[in-house]
Amino acid sequence: MSSAIERAKSGTGAVPRPLQVSPEARRRRLLNWLAVAILLFVMIPFFWMVQMSFRPNDDIFGYELLFSPTVEHYTALWHGNFPTSFLNSVLSSGISTILALIVGTPAAYSLARWEFRGKEQVGLWILATRMAPPIAFTIPFFLAYRYLGLSDTILGLVLIYLTFNLALVIWMMQTFFATVPKSLEEAAWIDGCSVWGAFLRITLPLTAPGLAATAVLCFIFSWNDFFYALILTRTNAQTAPVAIVNFIQYEGYEWGKIAAGGTLVMMPVVVFTMLVRTYLVRGLTAGGIKD
Repeated sequence: MSSAIERAKSGTGAVPRPLQVSPEARRRRLLNWLAVAILLFVMIPFFWMVQMSFRPNDDIFGYELLFSPTVEHYTALWHGNFPTSFLNSVLSSGISTILALIVGTPAAYSLARWEFRGKEQVGLWILATRMAPPIAFTIPFFLAYRYLGLSDTILGLVLIYLTFNLALVIWMMQTFFATVPKSLEEAAWIDGCSVWGAFLRITLPLTAPGLAATAVLCFIFSWNDFFYALILTRTNAQTAPVAIVNFIQYEGYEWGKIAAGGTLVMMPVVVFTMLVRTYLVRGLTAGGIKD
């Protein structure tokens, strides 16, 4: 006992002081909590829609957190025309995104690497296709589609989504290609690669994060489209956002089906974004080391 007292007096057995938190770490922690609070506030409408989709019709606007969930709204959607509309959205958005990446990525690489007369004018012309509001193209597209027989078809939606997503792919990917050092491609040329061989083996893997982010934006823009799908489709190629509007009738609003349909429309975008997020992390270092 006396030895412990002596060690305490001498300072060898003193209790260590707690670590001091720096003002920078305290500020960073406060910003993190603030970001979490803002995220939860923004997600409130989505949480409310999801819980509404599981409430019975007689308690659709209830405020109780505890209720007896039901899947009757999802069952009603499954036995209706909504699955066909959902499939139309998947096909039109997926195909248009893939085609936009296939066509726009080489075009973006050409604008980023090659010098030719009128290069800046071509870039501005491509960007101009995104400047005008969608309603400005409604009548020309409607008349052209009616003449060509593309109205109310998946092909018609794919073409119109491709028209607007192509400019987005070219401008975004051109920026990512410009960040890749040209010396890497030149080293590949010395090793015997062709121009497009170096593009596929060196440049494209290094820009995988940009490619994934561009794919997400193209898919979201196509998936969330309501205006063109409403004007250019009727029944055969009707998409999910347009199908949800059909639940708003003169007799009243079918809030359960609207909430269930909104939840189903939201899920593919969330799943696709999460899958691409994993690919983004892997794409940051892929292709940067030569074997």
